[in-house]
Amino acid sequence: MEQAIPLIYTAFLNGRRLTAGPLHEVAVAVLRAQQAQSEGHPLVFSNVSGQSADLDLRGGEEAVAARYTVAAPFQAPKGRGRPKLGVVAREVTLLPEHWGWLAAQPGGASVALRKLVHAAKRNGGDRDRKRQARDRAYHAMSTLAGDLAGFEEASRALFAGDHERLVAHMAAWPDDVRAYVLQLAEPEPG
Repeated sequence: MEQAIPLIYTAFLNGRRLTAGPLHEVAVAVLRAQQAQSEGHPLVFSNVSGQSADLDLRGGEEAVAARYTVAAPFQAPKGRGRPKLGVVAREVTLLPEHWGWLAAQPGGASVALRKLVHAAKRNGGDRDRKRQARDRAYHAMSTLAGDLAGFEEASRALFAGDHERLVAHMAAWPDDVRAYVLQLAEPEPG
């Protein structure tokens, strides 16, 4: 069975990158930072989505770490399907004409749907990765830099895919914020 890759989060305090890593490590670092420096509000972001994460920092370091430690993935009970291949049964709702078309395909509905998904991923993969990177960067950018000079112009450049203009409009931003937004704006390799 594959090992799950831990989700990475990045924390900021007053426009400076505090730490990055698995959520339980980031949460403890944020707790320590708040204990050492009560002014300022730490912000934590998922590097996958760019969305901010609200942390419950009650209790000591052990309680906080335990709260955000990822448990082992749920193992579904054995049953129908092809578990060695990782096949998962789920419900799909289609119109009768779609079911008719799928049933007429070689290999049946499941094979036809898998082929359609693979073709869509192959044909739209680069476009989808660019859109996801843009959205991820915008989520973090709007929280970290929404009130900074050049934000509106930087947003327009991000959505236009104009990297040079984006960098130019972020020039006055804190270095860590600028670097993080640019990191998130890079599409994941396919």
